[in-house]
Amino acid sequence: MKLNHALLAAAAMGAIVAPNAHAATKKHVKHHAAAAPHDAALRGEVNELKAQIASLREEMRNQRDTTATTQTQVAQTQAQVAQTQTQVSAINQEITNVPTKDDVKSISSATIASAVEKEHHNDTFYFKGIKLTPGGFLELAGIYRQHNQTNDIATNIGGIPFPSAHNYYEGESRLTARQSRVSFLAEGMANQHTKLSMYGEFDFQGAAQTANSNESNSYNPRIRVLYGTVDYSKDGQGLHFLAGQNWSLVTMQSKGITPRAEVVPLVIDAQYVAGFAWTRTPQVRFTADFLDHKLWIAASAENPQTTFGGSIPATVTNVVAGGSGFNSANNLSLNTVPDFVGKVAYDDNIGGHQLHIEGFGLQRTFTARVNGSAVIAGNNVNKGAASFGGSINFQVVPQFLDVQFTGMAGKGIGRYGAGSLPDVTFDSNGTIHPIHENLYLAGVVLHPTKMLDIYGYAGEELQRATPETGAFGTGNLLANDSGCFIEGGTCGGNTRRVREATGGLWQKIYQGSFGRAQVGLQYSYTQRDLFISANSNGVPRTDQSIGLISFRYYPF
Repeated sequence: MKLNHALLAAAAMGAIVAPNAHAATKKHVKHHAAAAPHDAALRGEVNELKAQIASLREEMRNQRDTTATTQTQVAQTQAQVAQTQTQVSAINQEITNVPTKDDVKSISSATIASAVEKEHHNDTFYFKGIKLTPGGFLELAGIYRQHNQTNDIATNIGGIPFPSAHNYYEGESRLTARQSRVSFLAEGMANQHTKLSMYGEFDFQGAAQTANSNESNSYNPRIRVLYGTVDYSKDGQGLHFLAGQNWSLVTMQSKGITPRAEVVPLVIDAQYVAGFAWTRTPQVRFTADFLDHKLWIAASAENPQTTFGGSIPATVTNVVAGGSGFNSANNLSLNTVPDFVGKVAYDDNIGGHQLHIEGFGLQRTFTARVNGSAVIAGNNVNKGAASFGGSINFQVVPQFLDVQFTGMAGKGIGRYGAGSLPDVTFDSNGTIHPIHENLYLAGVVLHPTKMLDIYGYAGEELQRATPETGAFGTGNLLANDSGCFIEGGTCGGNTRRVREATGGLWQKIYQGSFGRAQVGLQYSYTQRDLFISANSNGVPRTDQSIGLISFRYYPF
């Protein structure tokens, strides 16, 4: 109100001053000298009034700003009050939902037990930021063989006896826990795209010279695999490095070219199945993947070792007894160059059916020494050999039926087959001859239920005769096989082929937070053929029937 009154007063004053100023102007023409003092006074009053008007306007602006700020503060306060009211309502609802003592008693004890189990049965744990995953299983296996081979859980497929051997007429029954296994996996992320890992797997199938089955059954642990990896992955592709002992790169995989994805037959027998291509050996491996991890390329350099067939000329040194770090009862071949393996693999999903295809090549070099003397100089002999192979693994019916096939052909590959046939032989001059071989394995696995797996495999390893005649080479006609079917008779021929058909099942009897328990059954039938010789009546052939049972507990 004061502000309005002031404005009215100012307007009135302006109305009074204006006529006076006009009159003063008229008088100024005639009486300029006399009116000057009076005009100066009027101008002072006008300026004073203008200043008051400006001050009043500034005060009005300040009042408007203060009013706006107050209104904003009021709105904020109202919003805070509404939010507080909402929180109070939520708290009241929570208080209403708090169970009473009787409600707590009614909670299922099974639910509480389940939560405790989940907390105390994690698959992994951490140490200094490293993720650790334990693994392995306890196994008690029972074995029955129609013909005694004095083998433990791993059957010597290429050494099935003929009727000429006395043990052919005795069966073999054993119990063993030596395939029990312990494993661990350590993983850590070096950065966003790089993972470092270490994996080890051990069983008890080592057999030092002091090991026996008399009283303590003291068999020593052995390395199955033990390696480290560096994996870099970004934008749908990756680079991978592996160093240590692992499955050979020739071994079939289920996905990509990655460790711990090998497709190993589900059998109980630790020598697996005739036709299965594998070794577990120290190696260095480089792998790259492309196309969103669908296309894989890898190369490895693997520890070499050679197996020999046929007679060895007296002038040739092909093996030497083990020295430091090896058992002196074992012989080692004279290899100087690693085995080199290259592999390409491709993964795809065809209408929900997983498909894995791979192809590989193997290059080997064999070495021996033709002995010299004071008169005749000796020399080293070397021979290279190449082979090729491939595999396919396909889900015919997802989660129900899987099929697989592996084939490999070339020279000097006996070591890589489960039948352990020879890699090379010699002629009478000491020249190395890699033996040509084909091996095949087909398999089918059914999953009728989540607790039952049924499998069947059929495989073959077949070698060709070398061209040498006389006492050397393999498949020579002068081999004496006349007594192969007479107890105590002579049966000196070389193995030409091993083939096997086997089937079995794994039935889980428990699977839960305390691990998994399962029982397995397997039956296998194997044939072993020798090369035809001049005195053999047709193809010398023997066979072996084996039944196995396994009880396993996987705690992790």
